[in-house]
Amino acid sequence: MAKLRKPGQKPAKPGKYIERGQRGGKVNNPKRAIVKEQFPPTKKSGNKWERPGPINR
Repeated sequence: MAKLRKPGQKPAKPGKYIERGQRGGKVNNPKRAIVKEQFPPTKKSGNKWERPGPINR
């Protein structure tokens, strides 16, 4: 699993991120963001951001 980042932190790599639960679980209707400078707030306090891995086709 990728490293979870808190809202307000700076990303290690700019790119697309998806909202995850407090311990990395899936969230219903997750927020998605393209992050360059810092992570935006999540829908629920305690949720974090994760950079999705590559999709195997």
